[in-house]
Amino acid sequence: MPEMLTTERIEEIGSAGSESPDPAALVAELVGAVDEGRVADPDDTGYALLVAADILEQAGDLADALALATRAIAEQPDEDAYARAVRGGLLLRLGRSDEGMRELTELRPLLETHPDATYLVDELAESGHAETALEWLTGALDTILERTRTQQHESEDAQDEAAAMIYGLAQRRHDLREELGLPHDEYDNLADRLRAASNHALDDGPATLLYWPQVEFDALLARWPALVDSYPSTWDEHRTQIERALTEASNLGGADLGVVAGTVEGLAAFAGDDPIDEETLDEYADSLDETGVTAWPPGRNDACWCGSGTKYKKCCLPRSRA
Repeated sequence: MPEMLTTERIEEIGSAGSESPDPAALVAELVGAVDEGRVADPDDTGYALLVAADILEQAGDLADALALATRAIAEQPDEDAYARAVRGGLLLRLGRSDEGMRELTELRPLLETHPDATYLVDELAESGHAETALEWLTGALDTILERTRTQQHESEDAQDEAAAMIYGLAQRRHDLREELGLPHDEYDNLADRLRAASNHALDDGPATLLYWPQVEFDALLARWPALVDSYPSTWDEHRTQIERALTEASNLGGADLGVVAGTVEGLAAFAGDDPIDEETLDEYADSLDETGVTAWPPGRNDACWCGSGTKYKKCCLPRSRA
Protein backbone atom coordinates (compact mmCIF):
# COMPACT_ATOMS: atom_id res chain seq x y z
CA MET A 1 0.00 0.00 0.00
CA PRO A 2 1.42 3.44 -0.91
CA GLU A 3 2.63 5.54 2.01
CA MET A 4 0.60 8.34 3.52
CA LEU A 5 1.77 11.85 2.72
CA THR A 6 2.73 13.47 6.02
CA THR A 7 3.18 17.13 6.86
CA GLU A 8 6.90 16.51 7.23
CA ARG A 9 7.12 15.01 3.74
CA ILE A 10 5.23 17.96 2.24
CA GLU A 11 7.72 20.28 3.92
CA GLU A 12 10.63 18.22 2.62
CA ILE A 13 9.27 18.38 -0.92
CA GLY A 14 8.69 22.12 -0.59
CA SER A 15 12.30 22.59 0.52
CA ALA A 16 13.59 20.65 -2.48
CA GLY A 17 11.25 22.41 -4.89
CA SER A 18 12.40 23.07 -8.41
CA GLU A 19 16.02 22.58 -7.37
CA SER A 20 15.35 18.86 -7.25
CA PRO A 21 16.80 16.91 -10.19
CA ASP A 22 13.26 15.69 -10.87
CA PRO A 23 10.69 18.32 -9.81
CA ALA A 24 8.03 16.63 -11.93
CA ALA A 25 8.29 13.56 -9.70
CA LEU A 26 7.72 15.69 -6.61
CA VAL A 27 4.63 17.25 -8.14
CA ALA A 28 3.36 13.80 -9.08
CA GLU A 29 3.92 12.56 -5.52
CA LEU A 30 1.94 15.45 -4.04
CA VAL A 31 -0.93 15.38 -6.51
CA GLY A 32 -1.05 11.59 -6.48
CA ALA A 33 -1.45 11.52 -2.72
CA VAL A 34 -4.30 14.02 -2.95
CA ASP A 35 -5.99 12.09 -5.76
CA GLU A 36 -5.74 8.82 -3.85
CA GLY A 37 -6.77 10.20 -0.46
CA ARG A 38 -3.35 9.56 1.08
CA VAL A 39 -2.81 12.91 2.78
CA ALA A 40 -2.26 12.00 6.43
CA ASP A 41 -3.82 15.20 7.76
CA PRO A 42 -6.83 16.25 5.66
CA ASP A 43 -6.10 19.87 6.59
CA ASP A 44 -2.89 19.56 4.55
CA THR A 45 -4.71 18.81 1.29
CA GLY A 46 -4.76 22.39 0.05
CA TYR A 47 -1.23 22.93 1.33
CA ALA A 48 0.07 19.94 -0.67
CA LEU A 49 -1.51 21.31 -3.83
CA LEU A 50 -0.06 24.78 -3.23
CA VAL A 51 3.42 23.34 -2.75
CA ALA A 52 3.00 21.47 -6.04
CA ALA A 53 1.78 24.68 -7.67
CA ASP A 54 4.84 26.55 -6.43
CA ILE A 55 7.20 23.93 -7.87
CA LEU A 56 5.46 24.26 -11.23
CA GLU A 57 5.57 28.06 -11.03
CA GLN A 58 9.31 28.02 -10.34
CA ALA A 59 9.72 25.70 -13.31
CA GLY A 60 7.85 28.20 -15.51
CA ASP A 61 4.68 26.13 -15.89
CA LEU A 62 2.25 28.85 -14.82
CA ALA A 63 -0.81 27.31 -16.44
CA ASP A 64 -0.57 24.02 -14.55
CA ALA A 65 0.35 25.91 -11.36
CA LEU A 66 -2.86 27.90 -11.78
CA ALA A 67 -4.88 24.70 -12.14
CA LEU A 68 -3.49 23.34 -8.87
CA ALA A 69 -4.06 26.61 -7.01
CA THR A 70 -7.66 26.57 -8.24
CA ARG A 71 -8.03 23.01 -7.05
CA ALA A 72 -6.58 23.93 -3.64
CA ILE A 73 -9.37 26.48 -3.25
CA ALA A 74 -12.01 23.88 -4.11
CA GLU A 75 -10.52 21.34 -1.70
CA GLN A 76 -10.58 23.71 1.30
CA PRO A 77 -13.06 26.51 0.57
CA ASP A 78 -13.36 27.55 4.22
CA GLU A 79 -9.66 28.49 4.39
CA ASP A 80 -9.04 29.69 0.87
CA ALA A 81 -7.80 33.28 1.20
CA TYR A 82 -4.11 32.52 0.77
CA ALA A 83 -4.77 30.07 -2.08
CA ARG A 84 -6.96 32.65 -3.81
CA ALA A 85 -4.19 35.22 -3.47
CA VAL A 86 -1.77 32.77 -5.07
CA ARG A 87 -4.24 32.17 -7.89
CA GLY A 88 -4.68 35.90 -8.36
CA GLY A 89 -0.93 36.38 -8.64
CA LEU A 90 -0.64 33.56 -11.16
CA LEU A 91 -3.43 35.04 -13.27
CA LEU A 92 -1.58 38.35 -13.33
CA ARG A 93 1.67 36.67 -14.37
CA LEU A 94 -0.19 34.81 -17.12
CA GLY A 95 -1.38 38.13 -18.55
CA ARG A 96 -4.97 37.59 -17.43
CA SER A 97 -4.95 40.91 -15.62
CA ASP A 98 -8.70 41.46 -15.34
CA GLU A 99 -9.26 38.06 -13.72
CA GLY A 100 -6.23 38.37 -11.45
CA MET A 101 -7.17 41.85 -10.23
CA ARG A 102 -10.76 40.74 -9.68
CA GLU A 103 -9.55 37.82 -7.53
CA LEU A 104 -7.23 39.97 -5.44
CA THR A 105 -9.65 42.89 -5.19
CA GLU A 106 -12.25 40.62 -3.61
CA LEU A 107 -9.69 39.83 -0.91
CA ARG A 108 -8.59 43.43 -0.43
CA PRO A 109 -10.81 44.05 2.67
CA LEU A 110 -8.65 41.51 4.55
CA LEU A 111 -5.92 44.17 4.70
CA GLU A 112 -8.17 46.08 7.10
CA THR A 113 -9.07 43.10 9.32
CA HIS A 114 -6.27 40.50 9.24
CA PRO A 115 -2.69 41.34 10.35
CA ASP A 116 -1.09 38.75 8.04
CA ALA A 117 -2.98 39.72 4.85
CA THR A 118 -0.02 41.61 3.38
CA TYR A 119 0.53 38.55 1.21
CA LEU A 120 -2.04 40.23 -1.06
CA VAL A 121 0.23 43.17 -1.78
CA ASP A 122 3.18 40.81 -2.13
CA GLU A 123 1.37 39.04 -4.97
CA LEU A 124 0.67 42.39 -6.59
CA ALA A 125 4.25 43.65 -6.23
CA GLU A 126 5.77 40.42 -7.53
CA SER A 127 3.46 40.55 -10.54
CA GLY A 128 4.53 44.04 -11.63
CA HIS A 129 1.73 45.95 -9.90
CA ALA A 130 3.74 47.69 -7.17
CA GLU A 131 1.85 50.97 -7.64
CA THR A 132 -1.45 49.24 -6.94
CA ALA A 133 0.12 47.50 -3.94
CA LEU A 134 1.07 50.89 -2.53
CA GLU A 135 -2.44 52.24 -3.12
CA TRP A 136 -3.94 49.31 -1.23
CA LEU A 137 -1.53 49.66 1.69
CA THR A 138 -2.21 53.39 1.91
CA GLY A 139 -5.96 52.86 1.75
CA ALA A 140 -5.89 50.21 4.47
CA LEU A 141 -3.83 52.50 6.71
CA ASP A 142 -6.23 55.38 6.09
CA THR A 143 -9.20 53.20 7.04
CA ILE A 144 -7.71 51.69 10.20
CA LEU A 145 -6.34 55.01 11.46
CA GLU A 146 -9.68 56.71 10.88
CA ARG A 147 -11.49 53.86 12.60
CA THR A 148 -9.10 54.13 15.54
CA ARG A 149 -9.70 57.87 15.83
CA THR A 150 -13.49 57.76 15.61
CA GLN A 151 -14.54 54.45 17.18
CA GLN A 152 -13.95 52.98 20.60
CA HIS A 153 -12.35 49.55 20.56
CA GLU A 154 -14.49 46.71 21.87
CA SER A 155 -11.68 45.35 24.03
CA GLU A 156 -8.03 45.73 24.87
CA ASP A 157 -7.27 42.84 22.52
CA ALA A 158 -9.03 44.67 19.68
CA GLN A 159 -6.96 47.76 20.42
CA ASP A 160 -3.74 45.74 20.39
CA GLU A 161 -4.72 44.11 17.09
CA ALA A 162 -5.41 47.49 15.51
CA ALA A 163 -2.03 48.77 16.67
CA ALA A 164 -0.34 45.66 15.28
CA MET A 165 -2.05 46.13 11.90
CA ILE A 166 -1.06 49.79 11.72
CA TYR A 167 2.52 48.85 12.48
CA GLY A 168 2.64 46.00 9.95
CA LEU A 169 0.99 47.92 7.13
CA ALA A 170 3.15 50.99 7.68
CA GLN A 171 6.36 48.93 7.66
CA ARG A 172 5.40 46.95 4.54
CA ARG A 173 4.46 50.16 2.75
CA HIS A 174 7.70 51.81 3.87
CA ASP A 175 9.77 48.86 2.61
CA LEU A 176 8.00 48.82 -0.75
CA ARG A 177 8.48 52.55 -1.25
CA GLU A 178 12.19 52.16 -0.48
CA GLU A 179 12.43 49.35 -3.04
CA LEU A 180 10.88 51.72 -5.60
CA GLY A 181 13.22 54.57 -4.65
CA LEU A 182 10.40 56.87 -3.55
CA PRO A 183 11.01 59.75 -1.10
CA HIS A 184 9.68 59.72 2.42
CA ASP A 185 6.12 60.85 2.99
CA GLU A 186 3.91 61.19 6.08
CA TYR A 187 3.29 57.46 6.46
CA ASP A 188 6.99 56.69 5.97
CA ASN A 189 7.70 59.03 8.87
CA LEU A 190 5.03 57.20 10.88
CA ALA A 191 6.71 53.87 10.10
CA ASP A 192 10.04 55.24 11.32
CA ARG A 193 8.49 56.56 14.54
CA LEU A 194 6.71 53.28 15.24
CA ARG A 195 9.88 51.28 14.65
CA ALA A 196 11.89 53.57 16.94
CA ALA A 197 9.23 53.33 19.63
CA SER A 198 9.09 49.54 19.41
CA ASN A 199 12.88 49.31 19.62
CA HIS A 200 12.78 51.39 22.79
CA ALA A 201 9.98 49.26 24.25
CA LEU A 202 11.93 46.07 23.57
CA ASP A 203 15.21 47.29 25.08
CA ASP A 204 14.53 45.28 28.24
CA GLY A 205 13.01 42.27 26.53
CA PRO A 206 14.32 39.47 24.31
CA ALA A 207 14.27 40.26 20.60
CA THR A 208 16.19 37.12 19.61
CA LEU A 209 14.95 33.54 19.99
CA LEU A 210 17.09 30.44 20.50
CA TYR A 211 16.66 28.07 17.58
CA TRP A 212 17.99 24.54 17.11
CA PRO A 213 18.78 23.38 13.55
CA GLN A 214 17.38 19.94 12.77
CA VAL A 215 20.47 17.88 13.57
CA GLU A 216 21.08 19.85 16.77
CA PHE A 217 17.43 19.59 17.82
CA ASP A 218 17.44 15.81 17.56
CA ALA A 219 20.77 15.62 19.40
CA LEU A 220 19.50 18.00 22.11
CA LEU A 221 16.55 15.83 23.09
CA ALA A 222 18.62 12.65 22.84
CA ARG A 223 21.28 14.02 25.18
CA TRP A 224 18.90 15.69 27.66
CA PRO A 225 15.58 13.79 27.57
CA ALA A 226 14.26 15.94 30.42
CA LEU A 227 13.95 18.82 27.93
CA VAL A 228 11.09 17.02 26.23
CA ASP A 229 8.73 19.14 28.34
CA SER A 230 10.39 22.36 27.15
CA TYR A 231 10.22 21.68 23.41
CA PRO A 232 7.77 20.25 20.87
CA SER A 233 8.22 16.61 19.96
CA THR A 234 9.53 17.27 16.42
CA TRP A 235 11.89 19.73 14.75
CA ASP A 236 9.14 20.72 12.35
CA GLU A 237 6.96 21.77 15.27
CA HIS A 238 9.95 23.57 16.82
CA ARG A 239 10.53 25.82 13.81
CA THR A 240 6.79 26.39 13.47
CA GLN A 241 6.71 27.53 17.10
CA ILE A 242 9.63 29.90 16.48
CA GLU A 243 8.03 31.37 13.35
CA ARG A 244 4.72 31.96 15.11
CA ALA A 245 6.39 33.54 18.14
CA LEU A 246 8.32 35.93 15.91
CA THR A 247 5.19 36.75 13.93
CA GLU A 248 3.28 37.51 17.12
CA ALA A 249 6.11 39.73 18.39
CA SER A 250 6.17 41.56 15.06
CA ASN A 251 2.40 42.05 15.09
CA LEU A 252 2.71 43.61 18.52
CA GLY A 253 5.23 46.11 17.21
CA GLY A 254 8.44 44.17 17.75
CA ALA A 255 11.39 45.17 15.58
CA ASP A 256 14.95 43.96 15.08
CA LEU A 257 13.81 40.39 15.70
CA GLY A 258 15.99 37.40 14.94
CA VAL A 259 17.03 33.84 15.72
CA VAL A 260 20.31 32.51 17.01
CA ALA A 261 21.23 28.88 16.39
CA GLY A 262 22.26 26.73 19.31
CA THR A 263 24.54 23.70 19.29
CA VAL A 264 24.57 20.78 21.68
CA GLU A 265 28.32 20.98 22.18
CA GLY A 266 28.10 24.71 22.80
CA LEU A 267 25.37 24.23 25.40
CA ALA A 268 27.36 21.45 27.11
CA ALA A 269 30.45 23.66 27.29
CA PHE A 270 28.42 26.57 28.63
CA ALA A 271 26.56 24.62 31.32
CA GLY A 272 29.29 22.20 32.37
CA ASP A 273 27.92 19.79 34.98
CA ASP A 274 24.93 22.01 35.82
CA PRO A 275 21.47 20.62 35.02
CA ILE A 276 19.99 21.82 31.74
CA ASP A 277 16.68 23.56 32.35
CA GLU A 278 14.78 26.47 30.78
CA GLU A 279 16.71 29.03 32.82
CA THR A 280 19.99 27.57 31.59
CA LEU A 281 18.72 27.66 28.02
CA ASP A 282 17.84 31.34 28.38
CA GLU A 283 21.27 32.13 29.82
CA TYR A 284 22.93 30.15 27.03
CA ALA A 285 20.97 32.09 24.39
CA ASP A 286 22.08 35.38 26.00
CA SER A 287 25.69 34.22 25.88
CA LEU A 288 25.78 33.60 22.16
CA ASP A 289 27.69 36.10 20.05
CA GLU A 290 25.41 38.73 18.53
CA THR A 291 27.24 38.29 15.22
CA GLY A 292 25.54 34.90 14.94
CA VAL A 293 22.03 36.35 14.93
CA THR A 294 19.97 35.78 11.79
CA ALA A 295 17.64 38.73 11.25
CA TRP A 296 13.94 37.96 10.93
CA PRO A 297 12.04 38.06 8.71
CA PRO A 298 14.13 37.38 5.62
CA GLY A 299 12.86 38.59 2.26
CA ARG A 300 10.09 36.45 0.80
CA ASN A 301 12.42 35.22 -1.93
CA ASP A 302 15.50 34.90 0.32
CA ALA A 303 16.66 31.66 1.90
CA CYS A 304 14.56 30.73 4.93
CA TRP A 305 15.99 31.47 8.38
CA CYS A 306 15.57 27.82 9.44
CA GLY A 307 18.39 26.63 7.19
CA SER A 308 16.27 24.48 4.88
CA GLY A 309 17.76 26.15 1.81
CA THR A 310 14.39 26.96 0.27
CA LYS A 311 12.75 30.37 -0.11
CA TYR A 312 11.20 31.84 3.02
CA LYS A 313 7.83 32.39 1.33
CA LYS A 314 7.51 28.67 0.67
CA CYS A 315 9.10 27.36 3.87
CA CYS A 316 8.46 28.93 7.27
CA LEU A 317 6.41 31.96 6.22
CA PRO A 318 3.23 29.89 5.62
CA ARG A 319 3.60 28.39 9.11
CA SER A 320 2.47 31.65 10.70
CA ARG A 321 -0.79 31.34 8.76
CA ALA A 322 -1.56 27.72 9.57
